Amino acid sequence: MILPVILSGGAGTRLWPLSRELYPKQLLPLASEQTMLQETIQRLDGIAELEKPLVICNEAHRFMVAEQIRQLDKDPHAIILEPCGRNTAPAVAIAALYAQQMETDPILLILPADHLIQNVPEFRRAVDLGAKQAKLGALVTFGIVPTLPETGYGYIRADQSSVNSVYPVAEFVEKPDSETAEKYLASGDYYWNSGMFMFRASRYLEELERYQPEMLKACQNAFTNISGDLDFQRLDETTFAASPADSIDYAVMEKTDRAVVIPLDAGWNDIGAWSALWDIHDHDADGNVLIGDVLTEAANNCYLHSSNRLIAAVGVDDLVVVETADAVLVASRDQVQKVKAIVEQLRQQKRSEALLHRRVNRPWGSYEGVDAGERFQVKRIIVNPGASLSLQKHHHRAEHWIVVKGTAKITCGEKVMILSENQSTYIPLGEVHRLENPGCIALEIIEVQSGSYLGEDDIIRLEDDYGRQP
Repeated sequence: MILPVILSGGAGTRLWPLSRELYPKQLLPLASEQTMLQETIQRLDGIAELEKPLVICNEAHRFMVAEQIRQLDKDPHAIILEPCGRNTAPAVAIAALYAQQMETDPILLILPADHLIQNVPEFRRAVDLGAKQAKLGALVTFGIVPTLPETGYGYIRADQSSVNSVYPVAEFVEKPDSETAEKYLASGDYYWNSGMFMFRASRYLEELERYQPEMLKACQNAFTNISGDLDFQRLDETTFAASPADSIDYAVMEKTDRAVVIPLDAGWNDIGAWSALWDIHDHDADGNVLIGDVLTEAANNCYLHSSNRLIAAVGVDDLVVVETADAVLVASRDQVQKVKAIVEQLRQQKRSEALLHRRVNRPWGSYEGVDAGERFQVKRIIVNPGASLSLQKHHHRAEHWIVVKGTAKITCGEKVMILSENQSTYIPLGEVHRLENPGCIALEIIEVQSGSYLGEDDIIRLEDDYGRQP
């Protein structure tokens, strides 16, 4: 059997301002109407002997990941939560330890959640070939057939003395400079390192014990202390954090003598920068990619993405402009790799734009900032049918709620009331309260907060349907 392992822990900082730390690129619909996570799961359909997917994700993304899988009407084997990022080698070790509980010793198919593959039949063909090699004890990686001298990827040099479509790995090499990349492309012996792998769970653990015993021990300790949390499996934070942080490549694949590479020519792209999205989308007659409300005049070869407002581009070439509710990115198309430096500046200044969008998803629905000033802020809150916020109180703020759409069930101290459209209520500072949607349509309210401190950390949760800590 093949157990797909979907790694969904990245942040995608080069795709800011759409991708944020708490809403990363794999959870966004960047290449189609489906998110990249959903596309990754959907392309598995049709692979023989396939188990349900095992998803490993950041704890902060868990509800969004679960909801996106639910939208596909899929039932994952499990969603395992990483309490902290330790790179891919420990994450895959956890997946292998999970697989050891199964009756068989399954083949793990390791897939990052943020890759684009346009030729899905070719991808499935390569996976079938990889499964045959993994059954023989090989550790398989998929090498992308290069189409240009790319300097942003690591490369794999194949030993092409073999006559079939599977080659021993001669070496993994770091990201090259332009001249070296040209030589790699001309030689025909090099492939882009895709970060996708296949091997039996037991084989990976054997190799990890051989080359990274400290990592394996830490992962075993973390997995031994794993605990259920609603629909999730939560790793023990202290023991998992003790694991060395390393990639599969460095920890195992570069060291093992059983690594093989299967060439893959399937329209692969890791969507690592805005220039990649310009590459994959359809262009207008002037070479522009236009998404959202965009007008152009004498603009050429630009990527223009509007989420909320009109973008008008006049007399510009080779630009990337991405507009969201709270930020606008303007960059030369050949400089978009440096967006990561802007995100680092935002983090150093402790600005919220690095973490969140103005619209913030929650397991019960979402909220969006509308206005803010000294001692007040206004939010638009949407509560899904049948959902409820935690029973909570605040030390520093009072709240006014106005129902715009739907029906609200409100607990305020000892009182429970039902409010409908155009009705309102007041939640005094320090009062225990809860907002619920008992109806069958989304509940929409406007919340006006007032007080000396309005941060999201001024929430004392007394009861919560989603297992969130106080």
